[in-house]
Amino acid sequence: MPMDLKDKTGKNKHFITSLEFAIQGIKTVFQEERNMRAHVVFGLMAILVAFLLGVSVLEWLWIFLAVFLVWIVEIINTVFENVVDMVTDCHFHPIGKKIKDMAAGAVLVTSLFAIIVGVIIFLPKIIELFL
Repeated sequence: MPMDLKDKTGKNKHFITSLEFAIQGIKTVFQEERNMRAHVVFGLMAILVAFLLGVSVLEWLWIFLAVFLVWIVEIINTVFENVVDMVTDCHFHPIGKKIKDMAAGAVLVTSLFAIIVGVIIFLPKIIELFL
């Protein structure tokens, strides 16, 4: 990157440049991580169901919180996986395994949270449709 786009610390001076890097990061995790693609599909499905069921504003907030938390934690999990692979040169290391397992556990816990939110919001509305 040309020096005029960076300050003396090597950081980007321009918001647009930082935004481009962030968008590239999101594209990379989406392209390279099957689980991220699945989380995006499930999140968009939850948003579609919420739209179809006519959820309240408060319910929308919970749904968006749950969906975006899963996406964010999956991105962070991918970061940990990549850092461990970089540091270990893709060789097994017991501490690297612990790090990867814990990061994956964070995704699992967040996904369970999203499922609980979905059940609490959607199940009564779906049951009501059939009664």
